[in-house]
Amino acid sequence: MADDLRTRIDDLRTRLRETETRLKRLAITRRTVAGFADRLPASPLEPPEHPYYPRIPTAFNEATGPLRAKDVCQALGHELLPKNVEGTRAKLKRLVTLGILTEADTSCFTQQQ
Repeated sequence: MADDLRTRIDDLRTRLRETETRLKRLAITRRTVAGFADRLPASPLEPPEHPYYPRIPTAFNEATGPLRAKDVCQALGHELLPKNVEGTRAKLKRLVTLGILTEADTSCFTQQQ
């Protein structure tokens, strides 16, 4: 039983050394990333240059509640074809990642307050 416990202790010591090494490496990585983050420009994210992006917030300004991609397509005067709806949904999701819109519910978008 004593030999078994010694073996387990040695195994735990090895695992502890490996974990401490990983923690040191993570700390170095964190400092490195933080150093790079300080160098990034603090400019606000702008929507991509595409003729439909400036028109999308107008559709939300005229709406009284959340809009779906299909609603935005109608507001922009697009045909309700699947490719148009999916393209609009992709644009709306991009605006969500830029912080211009929020996704209130699954596929329901609203303007950022």
